[in-house]
Amino acid sequence: MASTTALHGFETGIIARIRASVHRARINNEKRRDFNRTYAELSKLTNRELDDLGIGRANIADVARSAAYGN
Repeated sequence: MASTTALHGFETGIIARIRASVHRARINNEKRRDFNRTYAELSKLTNRELDDLGIGRANIADVARSAAYGN
């Protein structure tokens, strides 16, 4: 009986870790998708439009990263 309880706890722990990993992967995929979308949209703008927004073409990746991941 004790071994059954220990095994059940072990399985529950593994399942919880797998679910947490899947959840983190989904969040990371969403953030990566946001970065790619923002980067693509900003890249389509002309230098004048970027300048109006206060963004240099060399800073597009930084702005997209900040928008997707924060900081």
